[in-house]
Amino acid sequence: MQLYGFFRSSAAYRVRIALALKGLDADQVSVHLGKGHQYGEAFAAVSPQNLVPVLEDEGRRLYQSLAIIEYLEETHPRPALLPNDPFERARVRSLALIVACEIHPLNNPRVLNYLTGKLGVSEDQKLEWYHHWVKMGFIALERRLMSERQTGRFCHGDAPGLADCALVPQVANANRFKVDLSDFPTIRRINEACLALDAFQRAAPQNQPDAE
Repeated sequence: MQLYGFFRSSAAYRVRIALALKGLDADQVSVHLGKGHQYGEAFAAVSPQNLVPVLEDEGRRLYQSLAIIEYLEETHPRPALLPNDPFERARVRSLALIVACEIHPLNNPRVLNYLTGKLGVSEDQKLEWYHHWVKMGFIALERRLMSERQTGRFCHGDAPGLADCALVPQVANANRFKVDLSDFPTIRRINEACLALDAFQRAAPQNQPDAE
């Protein structure tokens, strides 16, 4: 397997966590998002959206981080990242989607660069935008994780899964942009439990070959 990604990409980070949890190896191909390599001809031939991650397995390419993780779940089912019960599987997916659909799309580099470039938003306004949408998503996530009985040491029970693969990179991004997370004790607790595990440590941005 080959994983096209970038050390700071939270979407690629999700896939790295899933691979590590499942004990799978993938050769990493760095696509430097900060230098615009995603828009070069070479990577455009790999990704029609000019986005990472892309996972190549036996010559076939897969796109979108959560779809890639579900593929890994189906092809390498142990250890499981989703519970067996259909309701609980839907719960885990919905937690992951709060991050992947409600927070991340509003705060990825394409959006932030459009704000400061095309729309002429100031750096302070950009950061206010970023903090607002992270907190809005985390408020909903914290309420659910705090109140739902299925929450355990991790987002669902006492083993890390799909929702944790999504949560940890988003917390890392929030910390990078200095978002105040003091109002989210459950999120912080789960994040700390994840980061104590070897798989999460190996997947961390600072431990990647292309880290700067």
